[in-house]
Amino acid sequence: MKTRQLIMLAAVISLIAMITLGGCKKKEEPAAPVPTMEKMAGDTAKVVEGVEQTMCPVMGGKINKNIFIEHNGKKVYFCCQGCVEEFKKNPEKYMDKLPQFKN
Repeated sequence: MKTRQLIMLAAVISLIAMITLGGCKKKEEPAAPVPTMEKMAGDTAKVVEGVEQTMCPVMGGKINKNIFIEHNGKKVYFCCQGCVEEFKKNPEKYMDKLPQFKN
């Protein structure tokens, strides 16, 4: 009889384990929503084609997103504060290097 009880106990434990583990499957996260054109229009570092400024217009280095000014209603990013001051002296000199100002 003891053997039969052990088999039953093992079967019950196995059944409980399968139910528990089967219910612990990771649920998929919903896909992130695709940004609409209206939402993207609020990001002034982007132009209609989705091109983003990545290079400093003055020195040509990688931009620091924390260093910027607004020029003609759009953000212009720089690699350092010194480039901000240089840009302010003659902004038109750098317009052809800024994708957010290209049509």
